[in-house]
Amino acid sequence: MEGNGAGATRWHISRPSAPGGPLADAGSMSIRAVLGRVFSSVDASSARPVLSLGSGDPTACASFGPPPEADDAVVDALRSGKYNGYSPTVGVLPARRSAVAEYLSRDLPYQLSPDDIYLTSGCCQAIEVMISVLARPGSNILLPKPGFPLYESRTMFSNLEARHFNLIPEQGWEADLEAVEALADENTIAMVIINPSNPCGSVYSHDHLAKIAETARKLGIIIIADEVYDHLSFGNKPFIPMGVFADIVPVITMGSISKRWLVPGWRLGWIATCDPNGILKEAKVDKSIESYINITNDPATFIQGAVPQIIANTKEDYFNKILNLLRNSADLCYGKIQEIRGITCPHKPEGSMFVMVKLDLSCLDGMQDDLDFCCKLAKEESVIVLPGSALGMKDWIRITFASDVPTLENALERIKSFCQRHAKVEA
Repeated sequence: MEGNGAGATRWHISRPSAPGGPLADAGSMSIRAVLGRVFSSVDASSARPVLSLGSGDPTACASFGPPPEADDAVVDALRSGKYNGYSPTVGVLPARRSAVAEYLSRDLPYQLSPDDIYLTSGCCQAIEVMISVLARPGSNILLPKPGFPLYESRTMFSNLEARHFNLIPEQGWEADLEAVEALADENTIAMVIINPSNPCGSVYSHDHLAKIAETARKLGIIIIADEVYDHLSFGNKPFIPMGVFADIVPVITMGSISKRWLVPGWRLGWIATCDPNGILKEAKVDKSIESYINITNDPATFIQGAVPQIIANTKEDYFNKILNLLRNSADLCYGKIQEIRGITCPHKPEGSMFVMVKLDLSCLDGMQDDLDFCCKLAKEESVIVLPGSALGMKDWIRITFASDVPTLENALERIKSFCQRHAKVEA
């Protein structure tokens, strides 16, 4: 038996997860990794329950559950016996046609076909597919700051250079388009727009989306539109898909049933090529997407089989109920934040499930940065929020307000007590 001493076999095993390696670096940037560090700070001896306002999964709250029509659709798909095998590479045809093409086309001035649709295992896989398909040596991609950190991780893992354009909080988190023009060059492959916004809770107007489209056309770059929170707009501005402007610039839309139907664990997402002028097809982007999907995993076939019924049968009353819950929670969250010295919210959320909050560390004693704030808050108050540094915004935090009112009120009161306890005494 071989040992580890002199004369032992030397095993040639690579260590991609070693400190400084691309896998370790990419993984350390994930929301799960950062929240795991915050959760580890919770005092296990505390009798108070942990209140999490950190993740984008509200399903632990009974108020934020899927419609019964979605449950029925899955049961029917399973009992039909039609969806126990592998699915086609790009997805089951009825799901592509009814679940996505017809659904998205409702809001577009043109009709998408099933050939424009590729089903994925949630929107996260859609991000992986598109970053991998578009990446090439020496290229770069324009990402919003703050943004969703998976883009950063996937670009790093694909050896893409990430260039960040700011979202301006005082202007409703609109994109700084002058910065976009300054950042782009001949090696820029795309710009990413997240609307409604995770993490900002903003919803872009028709006018701003039109300006984004014109800027992208001027630069000759395509737009990746992350619309996983589509239609979760409860403020004064309606949700408008970026695909409306696809006659100006090619748009690759990504979405899923995770957020609007509140089933993130079902892992059903999509990529839609909004390309009425055939620019993406001419560049064979569609073939590249299909080739990549050929070597990766598919969404569960029975979920694909359930999608047409999910979309056709879900009542508008359900969507209105969820929007009212989000609106009330957002109003409560925004109002309570105004009462807390040491944190400020520059823009009231209008969509998605999140709000970005700025820390004023000059008012708080003993806080080094946003991560330190979140870890100490977890330890002392058993409240979890996400450090803004995970999203590219140092000394900010992201709060998820998709929660029942008593839990949200309790958590915000604990944050208020924490900030009062750590407030610097004015001389």
